[in-house]
This record gives sequence, C-alpha cells and structure tokens, in this order.
Amino acid sequence: MTGLAAALVLLASAALVAPGPVGARSRVRSLQGRPVPRRPARSGRRRRVRRDPWQEAGAWDELASCLRAGLSLDRAVRAVATSLPGPVADALTGVADLLALGADPADAWAPALGEPATARLARAARRSARSGAAIADVATTVAADVRAEAAEAVSARAERAGVLVAGPLGLCFLPAFLALGIAPVVIGLAGPLLERT
Repeated sequence: MTGLAAALVLLASAALVAPGPVGARSRVRSLQGRPVPRRPARSGRRRRVRRDPWQEAGAWDELASCLRAGLSLDRAVRAVATSLPGPVADALTGVADLLALGADPADAWAPALGEPATARLARAARRSARSGAAIADVATTVAADVRAEAAEAVSARAERAGVLVAGPLGLCFLPAFLALGIAPVVIGLAGPLLERT
C-alpha cells in the first residue's frame, strides 16, 4: 500500500511541474481553489504588417477593373479588401461598410486615411468625390504611382548594394595589386640603386 501511495504522490507532483500551457504555480492555485491570475492582454500593440507595394498596386488595379465592370463602389472596395493583409483589409472594409450605408464619400473614406497603404487612394477618392472624377481612373493612377515608387526603391537598393560590394572587393584586391603590381616595380627600381652603394 505504501508503494501505491508513493506512486500517487509522484504522479501528482509530476502533474504539477509538467510543462504545459499553465505553469506549476497556477496548477497549485487551481487545486487549492484560489483564482489563477491572468496575464493582461497586450493592448495598443498591433503587429506590423510589412507593406508590399506590388500587391497594393495590383489591388488598386483590381478596384479599377471592378468599377469599370459595373460593380458598385462599396462592393468593389469589399472585393479588393479580401486580397490585402490585416489592417489594410480592415480599413477598406470600414470604407465599404460606410459606403454601403450611404455615407458621404468624403466621410466614408476617412477610415482609410489612417493606414499608410490606403491613405493615398483615400485622399484621391475624397478629391474625386468632390470633383466628380471617376474613381476607377483615380485607382489606376494610384496603382501606377505605387509601382513607379516601388521600381525606384528597388533600383536605389540595387545601386546601394553595388557600392557596398565595391568596398570589400577593393580590400580583397588591394593586397594582390600591391604584391603583384607595385612591389616588383619598387624592387626593380631599388635594385640598381642598391648596387651603386
């Protein structure tokens, strides 16, 4: 009987210290009937989504195509929102909801102004709502601008990489240049001078 009691004690202690989602201290508290304190949720800290300008430009082209095909603005914005990542999709969904409810277009695009990926389109759409320009043309223009900026950023990074590679390459070739190019010339010139002395 003592062996069985010892085995039960060992099993209970193993259950208390076993790794898992709940730590040993909280297991002891739950067994004692005391409330287990919860960690506060991290608030105010949004996970940053890396912007993909090519995806954004494609989405704005998709928006223009939907509008030119005859889809209403709210449905076109909602369709585009499904192809974009989290915060951008949330901003566009808010715009689509406000447009579907019949809000003034200048007010409906307000949720998209706070998101960097949609701010340019939102400003242009608000201007076009006042001026009467077609939003499909605005979306096409914004897509072209985003693509041009992305291509410029890529070429700038490529040029910067070329400059950064030149430094280490120069350091690698400099000793060889000194040993094979400069040293023989100096030795060749120094030989006759040393013979004269």
